[in-house]
Amino acid sequence: MVKCAYLLSYKASLKFCQPNCLNFLHSACSQTVNTLRRYTDSRPAIILGIETSCDDTGCGIVDTTGKILGEAINSQHVTHLKHGGIIPTIASEIHRQHITTVCENALRSADLRLRDVDAVATTTMPGLLNSLNVGNTFGKYLSRVGNKPYIPIHHMEAHALTVRMTEKVNFPYLVLLISGGHSLLAIVDSVDKFYTLGTTLDNALGEVLDKIARRLKLINIPEFSHMSGGQAIENAATKATDPKKFEFSSYLTRKRDCQFSFGAIWSTALEYITNQEKELQIDASKIIPDAYNLCASLQWCIARHICLRTQRAMQFIDEMNLIPQEKRTLVISGGVACNNFFARALEIVCSEKGFQFVRTPPRLCNDNGVMIAWNGVERWIANAGVIRDRNEIETVTIEKKMPLGENWIEKVRDANIKCKLVKLNVLSTY
Repeated sequence: MVKCAYLLSYKASLKFCQPNCLNFLHSACSQTVNTLRRYTDSRPAIILGIETSCDDTGCGIVDTTGKILGEAINSQHVTHLKHGGIIPTIASEIHRQHITTVCENALRSADLRLRDVDAVATTTMPGLLNSLNVGNTFGKYLSRVGNKPYIPIHHMEAHALTVRMTEKVNFPYLVLLISGGHSLLAIVDSVDKFYTLGTTLDNALGEVLDKIARRLKLINIPEFSHMSGGQAIENAATKATDPKKFEFSSYLTRKRDCQFSFGAIWSTALEYITNQEKELQIDASKIIPDAYNLCASLQWCIARHICLRTQRAMQFIDEMNLIPQEKRTLVISGGVACNNFFARALEIVCSEKGFQFVRTPPRLCNDNGVMIAWNGVERWIANAGVIRDRNEIETVTIEKKMPLGENWIEKVRDANIKCKLVKLNVLSTY
């Protein structure tokens, strides 16, 4: 039944999850020994993290000093690129096929075994239900066979906290999370206390970038064929000859809140593409001649939009005196935070508004097991959300949608903050 020295097979785990199968009995003596070990052992605690919220199967192993001991990931990027987007059923099946190997590889890279791990942390919300289910099932299985505490993780909390593994960022701070599934601004007050200032009214930024790139057929250009939609647009924009050729309206400028909206930007871009295709009689396989200029104009519009909402969040913090002046920091994270153009624009806003700008290392911005393990570390140290009771662990469920902390959107709106965007003209074009 043992597949290798590191983990039992996932196939076996599915058996263990069914009723009337083999039960693992843990004696009171064993529990006492493990408890004493946790509190008397001088070595740092070690947390194994599992991430399967969308299309990447990730496992990371991190200790309480912030050291990455091991990691492994199986990317489904190429598979979904061929399908023109993420197919949930395909994503979950690939997770099932690879999760055991990914976790074994992470342990092997760390030269550890499951018995060396102090707790298992797993993404349980939000995300694609079938994908989350694979991770939660396997994570609880490891917790059970290894007699380890279990730490359910909120995916966006993990993104918000990852930067603290590599940078000295103290609570509280402002975070901008922009990815394929989320766009939001929040105050991070502690490991388990968040206040959402704004989120998206329609589509997430990463989703819009991917769809526009697909409609532009950037995948047909060899140098962009291996890139995600957001990466392709950023790189295409650097080749623009007239970055401001296409006009995009300023969106939600009269709404004095921190809400995002990218649906209208998406619609405007599609209209430009369709019009050029009709005017120039471009067939389905060819690319409009102004693709690079459109990508650049699109990025300018998006940069202004996210900067304005972020600036209002800063002014809200200032007016409410929520963060001491000398500690004010903006952290950006999530897949779209890898975009250097957006990062430079936000850095300008930070400079003008007296905030320190900190970007999560790009390699940790995309979904990965390390960020889940680190969130587990933060919770382990704070003793927040660490489940040790076996019966309680078995009742942990997954959630497709879950807000980030307390909703302060109306508080921002009630503050009625008038906001004039700082000048981004000094931003080097590309």
